[in-house]
Amino acid sequence: MHTHYEFKRSSFRFIVILFATALAACQTLDPAPSQPTFDVLIVAGQSNAVGFDAFAADLPSNAADASVPFWWRVGDPPPDEFDSTSGSRVWRTLAAQPKGTPKPKGSERRQYGNFKSEGGGFGPEMGLVRRLAEERPAPDLAVIKVAFSGTSLQSDWRPTWEASPDPASEADAPEVGACYRALIEETRIALAATRQEGWEPRLRGFFWIQGESDTVSGAANAYAENMQGLIAALRRDLGAPKLPVLMAFNTHFRGSDRPLVKAVVNAQRLVASDDPHAVYVDTSAATLANAAHFDAPGTLNVGKWFAEALLELEAAPPAMKR
Repeated sequence: MHTHYEFKRSSFRFIVILFATALAACQTLDPAPSQPTFDVLIVAGQSNAVGFDAFAADLPSNAADASVPFWWRVGDPPPDEFDSTSGSRVWRTLAAQPKGTPKPKGSERRQYGNFKSEGGGFGPEMGLVRRLAEERPAPDLAVIKVAFSGTSLQSDWRPTWEASPDPASEADAPEVGACYRALIEETRIALAATRQEGWEPRLRGFFWIQGESDTVSGAANAYAENMQGLIAALRRDLGAPKLPVLMAFNTHFRGSDRPLVKAVVNAQRLVASDDPHAVYVDTSAATLANAAHFDAPGTLNVGKWFAEALLELEAAPPAMKR
């Protein structure tokens, strides 16, 4: 497992200097920008975004990871002080994430333990960054990851909600939208921290690995509408009206022939077909740890496929992005 350490100013300045040097060497006609710019990749979703069954011990080493700033918050829903995080409002460098100190199972309605392995784990962010870095070796990528296991788009990730007239649901009201609020809060704080360190972030893509918890009656049929609502709110709240959104989930979740699994797949495909800046990414070839989760190689491949889909989207003429 990679060693985690606080991403202090000295380490950050080294990366900024390295990036600026590489950029200057590549440019011949255009003047260098006044501030180094990093492409920020946002990874979010439920357990396959967390990487619950992708063990840190199974992550191949890659020297390029150490040049990528990384900010994360992952764990059990609802978001709380027991999550595994990159620290007290600090950037670190890309690596597998530690399990941290999750709340003991059984003490809340939903507890999964942050990661299955005591050694922690990793999500598709590793394969995503490693594939993108092959295109531009300069350290100009950064990752923000906010993901929570067992969460639904219908409830946990809903950007807005109205109180239900059903008294039985009132106990769950604080959880509705809690994961979305955590995503926006973490992203805004992380972006503000980058500017304080002297570099300008550019949101390059949002990578969504979620849908398993919505393969239930009602939520599956509403998935397309809910996903469109999430994308609209995300672009609005982050001030990025054309933010690329790439969607996927485990299409083999408890059996690929389940009608509600197919309904979520079709919903993600529909949203992508209606949005010129959105893409559905098929994960059916990813290897699995069990009926719910990708294993380490599968998780790396999902990240790689996300990267390749983003590159294809970026290369397509505007008229073809539909």
